[in-house]
Amino acid sequence: MTEQLEDTARIAQELIRFDTTNFGEGRSNGETDAAEYLGALLEQLDLVPEYVDAATGRTSVIARVEGADRTRPALVVHGHTDVVPADPTNWTVDPFGGVIRDGLLWGRGAVDMKNMDAMIIAALQDILGAGKRPARDLVIAFFSDEENGGVFGSHYVVDNRPELFAGATEAISEVGGYSVHLNGQRSYLLQTGEKALVWIKLVARGVAAHGSRVIPNNAITKLAEAVATLGRRDWPVHLTATTELLVSELARIMQVDPQRLGPEEIVLSTGTAAGFIQATLRTTTNPTLLKAGYKHNVIPDTAEALIDIRTLPGEEEQVLAEVRALIGDDIEIVVMHSDIGLENSFDGPLVDAMIGSLQAHDPGAPVLPYLLSGGTDNKALAKLGIKGYGFAPLQLPADLDFPAMFHGVDERVPLDALVFGRRVLGDLLLNY
Repeated sequence: MTEQLEDTARIAQELIRFDTTNFGEGRSNGETDAAEYLGALLEQLDLVPEYVDAATGRTSVIARVEGADRTRPALVVHGHTDVVPADPTNWTVDPFGGVIRDGLLWGRGAVDMKNMDAMIIAALQDILGAGKRPARDLVIAFFSDEENGGVFGSHYVVDNRPELFAGATEAISEVGGYSVHLNGQRSYLLQTGEKALVWIKLVARGVAAHGSRVIPNNAITKLAEAVATLGRRDWPVHLTATTELLVSELARIMQVDPQRLGPEEIVLSTGTAAGFIQATLRTTTNPTLLKAGYKHNVIPDTAEALIDIRTLPGEEEQVLAEVRALIGDDIEIVVMHSDIGLENSFDGPLVDAMIGSLQAHDPGAPVLPYLLSGGTDNKALAKLGIKGYGFAPLQLPADLDFPAMFHGVDERVPLDALVFGRRVLGDLLLNY
């Protein structure tokens, strides 16, 4: 079956079969095997990959493609090779089997983001294999550790090997350029920015005691109250320049009156497309992990929780101060990792080129800007002054809940969407 697959699907399938699970906080199965696999494919294109190890098994691979006009600023084209954990008991297929079923490729990483890794390689094969050169230098990078904020990946490479990105001013990566169906019309969301992240740990302390006693100072009770407070917090809607423009365009396409419906109602009217967009209208504070105790009849003296905070760009300190006020002084807050938000305007030569590449393959389809509720390795590249966008083009069926595929169960991507992405991305890299 593998031999019959189109190259993009075959490469993505093989990447999925590398179990590069990243458990966070430095615990990972490692990305070295996947990096070496991609490096070998780059070598077949007469490129010279450079491997950067942030720690044992935590390998990123970078190569430069010489462009036709080397006076132009270089473009970074990047992906990541790690994936979040997948519990096989919840899946209908082996999450690391790279199963082909019903015209889709299934597996952890099928959309986040081994599909894009494969599209990058396949697009380069099309360009270089035909004896052509991209319009400008391309810096091709496949980073480790993105799912942990890039500590052992993009941030390490940027901090220790910045010369690998010499001359680059812009970058493209994941979660943008994919299609959504709005009022029966296929449209595309182009990611022009992303929210900031603040990953915190809450620590509650109390009195250790026998589980049968009356202990008002119970660490788990205090922690539970703080977790519920943050998890239920309904943060106010706050539009940025990007989301204001997006909501206006959504109202037009959905044919609703923005004077009658609020921004969130307009977004929710889009159906599954709201999966990513809704969270870009406000801060979110989601509890993601609890840790406390060791025996049924022992009250522990410590309880901990992890909270994933995503703020609008520039609001990190303000939100963190409000979090402290909400949970009180009795709970310790430890910032485990934080990173900046990004927001670029929806204009300029690269934006025009991305829109043009999409519309060349889907004439007349609207392309809208949006702010990613998650984060990408563009955050690290921003430290070098590189302006990052999300552009992993996919033409998707209306009945596929694409946002639910990210970190979800039964992650999958249509095979024909991979072919579409290869062609659109190839056009952009060749001509921009």
